[in-house]
Amino acid sequence: MSALHRGRMPAAWEDAVKSDLSDDYEWIPLRLPPDVTRVSASTRLSIEAEYRGWELTRVRLYTDGSRRVLLRRKKTAASRMNIPEQPAQ
Repeated sequence: MSALHRGRMPAAWEDAVKSDLSDDYEWIPLRLPPDVTRVSASTRLSIEAEYRGWELTRVRLYTDGSRRVLLRRKKTAASRMNIPEQPAQ
């Protein structure tokens, strides 16, 4: 696998994002390394859901133990205007 493909979403996930014609959601793919346990991954994703409004859409577990996760949340007025979530430091 080349470095170009490493950061991309699986093709089926790209289709799911493109099929959302309403443009009401923003999407973010995450990669969790193999050393992250299931409990730790669950905790991290729960924190994202609780404090940032993300909801889990899809999870894919790979043979090396890594996970790819697709999160989505409703777009806010700030995100539609491209205002960053947190101020720059």
